[in-house]
Amino acid sequence: MLDSDLAVLYQVEVKRLNETVKRNIERFPADFMFQLTQREFADLKSQFVTSSWGGKRKLPNVFTEQGIAMLSGLLNSKTAIAVNIQIMRTFVKMRQFALEHKDLTLRIEELEHYLIQYAKETNIEIDNINKAIDLLLDRTKPAKIGFKP
Repeated sequence: MLDSDLAVLYQVEVKRLNETVKRNIERFPADFMFQLTQREFADLKSQFVTSSWGGKRKLPNVFTEQGIAMLSGLLNSKTAIAVNIQIMRTFVKMRQFALEHKDLTLRIEELEHYLIQYAKETNIEIDNINKAIDLLLDRTKPAKIGFKP
């Protein structure tokens, strides 16, 4: 989960949440928390409407299930504790669902593989169409239009 999402749930400022993490950084190894890359953040931003004048100045931190559990020990407000319990229950339900519906997981993976392959093939076809259009629009070669006896 993103630091900003957790801050909203815990009812704290993102800045305060990240300050708490910084003061306890040894509790957050890479498999508990990581920072998005510039490209990942750009991809994420393209999914949401953002203001042109505001927004994040720093790349967001992302917390795994273990990172959220660690964070719960550092944020001791009643709200943070209650929210964390709900998040942990949600993770457990997601894991149970995934285990109970392995067939869906396999089908989703197959669909993802198919879509990736389809996208590759479609891009090749689009590239060929674009090349043909470029050839047709090439103004450096004289146009051969009409009938010549």
